[in-house]
Amino acid sequence: MKRLLSTTVFVSMFVCAVFGRGLQSVEVVCTQNWIYDDEVFFNVILNAGEDAATGAVTLCIATDKGAAVCRMSQSYSVEAGAVQQVSFSMADLPSGFYRATLIDDETEAFAWNFGVRPDEVVSASDAKADFRSFWQQTLDELAAVDPEYRLVKDRARSGKLRDVYNVEMRSWGGETIRGYYVVPRAKGKFPVIVTYMGYGAEPWCPDADSRSDVAEFVLSHRGQGLNKPTNTYGDWIRYGMGDKATFYYRGAFMDAVRAIDFAASRDKTDMRNIFIDGGSQGGALTLVAAALDDRVAAAAPFVPFLSDYPDYFALVDWPAAPVKDAAAQAGMTDEALYDMLSYFDVKNFTPYIECPVLMGFGLQDFVCPPHTNFAGYNNITTEKSWIVFPRRGHNVEQEPSWWQAREEFFDRHTTH
Repeated sequence: MKRLLSTTVFVSMFVCAVFGRGLQSVEVVCTQNWIYDDEVFFNVILNAGEDAATGAVTLCIATDKGAAVCRMSQSYSVEAGAVQQVSFSMADLPSGFYRATLIDDETEAFAWNFGVRPDEVVSASDAKADFRSFWQQTLDELAAVDPEYRLVKDRARSGKLRDVYNVEMRSWGGETIRGYYVVPRAKGKFPVIVTYMGYGAEPWCPDADSRSDVAEFVLSHRGQGLNKPTNTYGDWIRYGMGDKATFYYRGAFMDAVRAIDFAASRDKTDMRNIFIDGGSQGGALTLVAAALDDRVAAAAPFVPFLSDYPDYFALVDWPAAPVKDAAAQAGMTDEALYDMLSYFDVKNFTPYIECPVLMGFGLQDFVCPPHTNFAGYNNITTEKSWIVFPRRGHNVEQEPSWWQAREEFFDRHTTH
């Protein structure tokens, strides 16, 4: 199941300074949001300037890992002040994501990513035989830690509709973690949205008076956000690299579950309606928490991080470089590294999700490329849907339509 935001988008690429034969601008008509089910096609609009323009434009297609797929050219002859359209098409591309590069006069005019049947991208689980028992043991250890919830009202942030509380609690390993809890002042029980933050993100608190019908809890997990002043983990993704028992994300994933514990402990929480969301690292925590905790009613990750490590590290410099450096310092081979990371790979958690999932992704994302988003998403077996933002990279949170879609998704899955 999928959802597309629109059917046609026009994107102006470059102006005349780029082109050697008098073209004033080039436009690519973005059909189907650059996500294709069958034939892939691109219509290129060539706009001549004050002088006539002649030449050829070349389209190069490569896989998202950089392997060449095809190269094709179209000649053009555009009269002064006129417009000409040239088209490119190709069929039988395997499922996956690709890079298109448009060249005029040996100069790169524009490059963009596109996808072919992303729902068919296959990245099979590489979880070890003890994957579930490892995480069950970790959950049992978390359950044995008294959370000792401490709430202090934040009068400066509180409003007429909702009160704001600074929260502290203990998580796995006895670590203290923090967050902002925003709860309606009215009597009754309310849905609650638990939000997980991105890697190294600055802490933020929801507006107390933005709405009155839902509670929200924004978690700062260990060493990050509100916990940065007491961070003992250094560069988090490198911490404890040599051993799955000590790797940073073992505790961070438990922090995500503890946040749901906190939401469930509140008198005003409607236990039927606990929702979770987050972007990037927060998207990873959203998917992992949904897999580990059956109290979640619905989950809405966007541009999720930490999925399909072997392919992920073939696509990006960060976090591949610091992780591989830490592994080398720990004396790990590549095989040992990926064996350890398999315990923390989002794609190995997602088959255990039981709640509905809505995922948003940016097609031009080079931090968490779409291939990695779908590696986890396609292993989900419950109700699911995705939204593509064809011109966005790792900044889907800047799209108002994402927040509207998320709100509508949570509303559809709210039990009354």
